[in-house]
Amino acid sequence: MSTLICFALKEEAAPFQKIVAGKSGVSVLIVGIGHQNAEKSVREFLAGGASVPASRSQDPLLGQARLAGTLAPPKFLFTCGFAGGLNPDLKIGDVVFEIGNRQSAIGNQLMTVGAKPVKFFCADRIATTVAEKQKLRAETGADAVEMESAAIHAVCAERGIPCATVRVISDTANEDLPLDFNALAKPDKNLDFSKLAWAVAKSPGKIGALMQLQKKTSFAAKQLAAVLAKIV
Repeated sequence: MSTLICFALKEEAAPFQKIVAGKSGVSVLIVGIGHQNAEKSVREFLAGGASVPASRSQDPLLGQARLAGTLAPPKFLFTCGFAGGLNPDLKIGDVVFEIGNRQSAIGNQLMTVGAKPVKFFCADRIATTVAEKQKLRAETGADAVEMESAAIHAVCAERGIPCATVRVISDTANEDLPLDFNALAKPDKNLDFSKLAWAVAKSPGKIGALMQLQKKTSFAAKQLAAVLAKIV
């Protein structure tokens, strides 16, 4: 295996998986939402831990081989998925990245295919309102916010694996999300669909905004996939 691509959610990964299906040297890992899930999933995958199911890999045979401890660590790891915009200049579907000091070649490749270098802030909750995004921008100077990459970079630094964050803007600095998804999450950070259904039942006027959000995230995932497919 030469490249490992990590996503928090299967919805983020799906368009990319379709493009690279059957391509050798590329593996996809769904790590879950947030620092804790991301760190645990990546550590277990790299260690060949039995608690990482093969279904988390793009290729089940590759996943099984990893579980059996027969594969070398990846030569490069990308932490990917959605990001919220903090910089008002960033638009839905903009692919943005941040790299370590020694990965200038990857940075040049990413810029060549249209990605933009930015500063990320790795948060422990979803930024759902314009006010929250403005506060994060003022406090951190970051251009975009996400929830997993810092933990993944730390694991890679321990093991000497080059790593880059490549994300796509799924909601801009100037828009509120239709619901507070933090309040609709389970303790493990994953969405509680029963809470979501209840929230929608209480506020049916949110249905249109949720459908628009789904369209935006679908578009964003396809934009991210198109960029990633050009560099792996």
